[in-house]
Amino acid sequence: MNDKIKISASLACADMLNLEREVRLLERAGIDLLHIDIMDGIFVPNYGLNMDIMRALKRITDIPMECHLMIHDPERYIERITEAGGRYLSVHYEATLHIQRALALIRRNNMKAGVALNPATSIEVLDYIADDIDFVNLMMINPGFAGQKLIPAMIRKISDTRKYLDRRGKEHIDILVDGNVSIDNIPSMVEAGATILVGGTSGIFRKNHSIEESVELVRTLYHGN
Repeated sequence: MNDKIKISASLACADMLNLEREVRLLERAGIDLLHIDIMDGIFVPNYGLNMDIMRALKRITDIPMECHLMIHDPERYIERITEAGGRYLSVHYEATLHIQRALALIRRNNMKAGVALNPATSIEVLDYIADDIDFVNLMMINPGFAGQKLIPAMIRKISDTRKYLDRRGKEHIDILVDGNVSIDNIPSMVEAGATILVGGTSGIFRKNHSIEESVELVRTLYHGN
């Protein structure tokens, strides 16, 4: 059994008309994290959740919130994410001119600091920020919309990232994978080195399947890896 794996439920894929009910089902399933996508309509051509929703979630659940900022100049919102209850926060390398400043601000606000990399962004950008992060958010798709297909080369990117970090003594840094983290793709993602799985429409919030049975199925896929 791999007890290091965490499952993060992507609330952008939940039933917004019944969000509290969905959260209660996620609690019963023993989910590890709640994945909160926040977008600005500019860095990605879409809008996601927001800090008002985070504050509401903070009142009803103790599940830690893992936030993914898909916005330009993310430094503007880091302190507000903390105030809204964020515990993990990843910002895009491509979205700020001063990534180390952003990562330092995340840690000063007592959150786990992550850097998100778009599919075509090389892992070599980690060279000078590996000391500043707790996890890497590897996008398996181009960010902005749920329901996209996995970019096949991203499985190799997971493996390359794990080897890259381990060679530098950074075995403790988690690799979060986001985008088409599906029942079909999870085994190869975990085998390649993923340790935080963001489950959306193809993993946790699947049509004709309950949240609890989907979460349990996800667990069976990485047990033994």
